[in-house]
Amino acid sequence: MRGDLIRLLVGAIAGAIMVGGYATWRILEQGDRDERRPVDAIVVMGAAQYDGRPSPVFQARLDHAIALHRAGLAPLLVVTGGKSAGDRTTEAAAARRYAIDHGVEPAAILVEDRSTTTLESIRNVAPLLGERNVGDVLFVSDRTHMLRVLRIARDEGLRAWGSATSTSPTEAAVDRRINATAHELAALAILFLTGGQPPDPPT
Repeated sequence: MRGDLIRLLVGAIAGAIMVGGYATWRILEQGDRDERRPVDAIVVMGAAQYDGRPSPVFQARLDHAIALHRAGLAPLLVVTGGKSAGDRTTEAAAARRYAIDHGVEPAAILVEDRSTTTLESIRNVAPLLGERNVGDVLFVSDRTHMLRVLRIARDEGLRAWGSATSTSPTEAAVDRRINATAHELAALAILFLTGGQPPDPPT
């Protein structure tokens, strides 16, 4: 009996390592794949803002999305993100102002400003895009975030592709990318097991 338990435990550990290794490879592989193409809308995943100023992580995402918009890949730019406790403005409002200051026409910007997690952002964006008959969507975020973003988007019925920014501070040091990947592994596990997710980390 003891031997059987040990074999079961070893098998479970080996299985968990294999699943974790595959998931890590998928996170990195998807993040390194740039799927930019002409679409109906570009969606920028929100991140922290400081009294109306996008955080460095958010700014990197916005700069990448604005460059894609300027290149003519989509007529619409969708900014996302709500308000944390104590904030005076939302992530989406800060992103909209930043995009306008960098030459994006206000009429080309759609705003989703009620979400506080990746899951909420995409679930709120899906009907917003549906009202405008948007079909193909290009999502912009960090490399480690992209696999989860696209999985949720496709679960919500969106024809989704990803183009990750390469200038995010999460890429600046090995420890930051390891921490971001570990967070995504946990978030993906919760998504698959429960359909929910933990809060996104401060960025």
